[in-house]
Amino acid sequence: MASQSQRIQQLLQAEKRVKDKLEEAKKRKNKWLSQVKEEVMAEVDQHRMQKEKEFQEKQSLVLGSQSNFLGKIDAQTTGKIQKLTSNYNESLESVMKKLLSMVRNLKPEMHKNYKGTD
Repeated sequence: MASQSQRIQQLLQAEKRVKDKLEEAKKRKNKWLSQVKEEVMAEVDQHRMQKEKEFQEKQSLVLGSQSNFLGKIDAQTTGKIQKLTSNYNESLESVMKKLLSMVRNLKPEMHKNYKGTD
């Protein structure tokens, strides 16, 4: 009977050692998973920052060329407006003189279809 209880004690101790080893293996596994997760997150962040930088560079190239194009259009528009304004100012006086001359030289006449009631 003593040998049987001794065997039971040995089995319980062996079971405890296996349980302890399993717990330690789980801890190591969880630690390893955490470490791998952190490394992957770092790589993902680095990749994201790199892609964001590339996107910003491409966007600045596209927007830069658009702003240059818009600047050229603005310059052309301003030039055309100035030209039209100067043409207007140059023509204004001569047109006003012609109009006043036509008004002054107006000769009142009866219309040919007018039939008076005299």
